[in-house]
Amino acid sequence: MTLIAVDFGIEEALDKLGIKEENDGTSTGSNTFSSGEMIESFSPVDGLLIGKVKSTSESDYERVIETATDAFQVWRKKPAPERGEIVRQFGNKLRELKEPLGKLVSYEMGKSYQEGLGEVQEMIDICDFAVGLSRQLHGLTMHSERPGHRMYEQYHPLGVVGIISAFNFPVAVWAWNTALAWVCGDVCVWKPSEKTPLCGIACQNIAAEVFKANGLPEGISCLINGDYKVGEMMTKDNRVPLISATGSIRMGKIVAQAVAARLGKSLLELGGNNAIIVTPDADIKMTVIGAVFGAVGTAGQRCTSTRRLIIHESIYDQVKDSIVAAYKQLRIGNPLDENNHVGPLIDKDAVAMYEKALKQVVDEGGNLILEGGVLEGEGYESGCYVHPAIAEANNTYDIVQHETFAPILYLLKYEGDVENAIQIQNNVVQGLSSAIMTNNLREAESFLSAAGSDCGIANVNIGTSGAEIGGAFGGEKETGGGRESGSDAWKVYMRRQTNTINYTTELPLAQGIKFDL
Repeated sequence: MTLIAVDFGIEEALDKLGIKEENDGTSTGSNTFSSGEMIESFSPVDGLLIGKVKSTSESDYERVIETATDAFQVWRKKPAPERGEIVRQFGNKLRELKEPLGKLVSYEMGKSYQEGLGEVQEMIDICDFAVGLSRQLHGLTMHSERPGHRMYEQYHPLGVVGIISAFNFPVAVWAWNTALAWVCGDVCVWKPSEKTPLCGIACQNIAAEVFKANGLPEGISCLINGDYKVGEMMTKDNRVPLISATGSIRMGKIVAQAVAARLGKSLLELGGNNAIIVTPDADIKMTVIGAVFGAVGTAGQRCTSTRRLIIHESIYDQVKDSIVAAYKQLRIGNPLDENNHVGPLIDKDAVAMYEKALKQVVDEGGNLILEGGVLEGEGYESGCYVHPAIAEANNTYDIVQHETFAPILYLLKYEGDVENAIQIQNNVVQGLSSAIMTNNLREAESFLSAAGSDCGIANVNIGTSGAEIGGAFGGEKETGGGRESGSDAWKVYMRRQTNTINYTTELPLAQGIKFDL
């Protein structure tokens, strides 16, 4: 990898994270090697080339999988609390390196520095969660119908877990999967987004240091880099029993089909088309805060970003005017400057999708009340900075039905009771995050009922964006149905086994069947 001189203290951050010229894009821990083509990482902040990373070739990949498989034979035999201790140490290293890693996340991805720090904090939080979980990987004991028999269930590690993550959360989503997989006894092979490869190398360096210090096999944490072709190596590999993939619905369908073809397991976290319902009983100030952050945070590049605001006709103009007024106060610029609210999109391809969406909503009959547009001039040289836009639209528009990874908010009007708003909200193919703003208990409970929101996440009086580590994160319908992070999400990283023990001198059969010899 070749490093390019940059501003904002990034060189110092890279040095603290162990990213040096001798690093490569393929790693099984302390050993790094690659023979593939170069991947160039440009910062959307200023358009500068941060570095070049070699991608993973087929021979590189084979070495990684063999090393990971060997490491699994050792790691799975460690008691779960001992595995938890390693994760605790990893979490402490993240605490030490929170500032430089958060800065790298901000610079390579483009989210605000505070969001970058917040993402690293999510990594720390999931490590803490996993440490406690390492002493709670419980099964069940049940009564047998046969006398003198005992039955119970237990969980065992799966093996090699393949992780494919997206650019918008270049470190946290990996940690959500990895911390749980590690305490469950699995080893991990990670393919980060080719748009944020340096974040992957930084995390791998941190993990490798912890495993090396404890005399553990390097293959417990592995890194591969490249485009979709590298991901295909894992999705089609029978040696990888679980693929956890985060990204677009289109990508998820390809991954699901490839993994299903070999009867493997997949955990999918895909697109969102998230809405906030605003009823006549809503607190308007709270609504504005939740909606604006949800729509423009990370420049609208979160899977939980607020895309649609479904507002009751009686307060529609009031809410619209308040939202527009708030948008006019937004400061757009360098995300490492904490005075700014909105940073850049990830690259010029994302800018092109943003512009295409704005044109399409107008072509379909929508009204742009904040037109948006690409920013130019000093400080915007990368060409990736855009104005957050607001459009009055209809839920039936094709563009509204699809997720655009950009800061575009659609205002939708509803009439009648809250059931009508819920119907509008649910009438999309995605089912990730949802919210309702109301002080009416009946409306809130209707929203959370079986006939309410069909999303995996349903919030009352908070926005759609963001989630706590303790709750299972994921969505329904074309969002994929997977669950990561808290609750009992750990079970997907393990295989369930039912055990029956006969402690008598006879062999009675189940269901009273007789088979005498």
